[in-house]
Amino acid sequence: MNTLAFIGGGNMSSAVIGGLLKSGRPAASILVVEPVEAARARLANDFGVRVLAAADASLGEADRVVWAVKPQLFREAAAPCAAHVGAALQLSVMAGIRCDAIAAATGSARIVRSMPNTPALIGQGIAGLYARPAVSADERAEVEALLAPTGEVVWVAEEADLDAVTALSGSGPAYVFYLIEALIDAGQAAGLDAGQARRLTLATLAGATALARASDDPPALLRERVTSKGGTTHAALQVLEAAGLKATVGQAVDAARRRAAELGDAFGH
Repeated sequence: MNTLAFIGGGNMSSAVIGGLLKSGRPAASILVVEPVEAARARLANDFGVRVLAAADASLGEADRVVWAVKPQLFREAAAPCAAHVGAALQLSVMAGIRCDAIAAATGSARIVRSMPNTPALIGQGIAGLYARPAVSADERAEVEALLAPTGEVVWVAEEADLDAVTALSGSGPAYVFYLIEALIDAGQAAGLDAGQARRLTLATLAGATALARASDDPPALLRERVTSKGGTTHAALQVLEAAGLKATVGQAVDAARRRAAELGDAFGH
């Protein structure tokens, strides 16, 4: 089996590596470049993969390279790798680093960009993917298989669409956590203890999401089925509508999208 190389051994790399090993990939076929000694020790102990403190010629064995460093460290990390990885398919899970920058740094035109989110760490994530034209259908399928342990994937047609993916699903878990905070606080204010409020909130959100996924009906119809005119849900929704919740959410997502574009302009060239 050919070598798969990770540049950066943080949480996202660990999530992918762990899933690949569970699916039967040999640890010896995975190589990680990670400059932090404690992180190298963790990777070696947890997964048994090969780890390097710095890039060397052994990277030339890799036909797939996963870029998983912080965006501001990409140029520094790529410089010693460039001589060894030009023939490989490049997969990036870095926010903001655009394909042109990856092509310039690696010499490869075969690039797939991925925008994952943090639930990937428990196999419940979703990632937006964009592939350059030089990436074959078979290579797209390989990328999907590589990311399968982290959750679902959605392909987009234009690289710029990844800014919208970042705003919606990349940042999205934080919006959900913010809602969880608000509902727990509201439950406590209504007289529940902290444990009760947390348990009720988390189960309600998980159950409602599962119901929405299982149903072919649009969310608006599901909402209407819970809402009796003059009832408790109707009273609550009137407050949310008066506060302009939908418009506020739209503004928040747009702000995140614009910021993603700005970061791409700053780091991605």
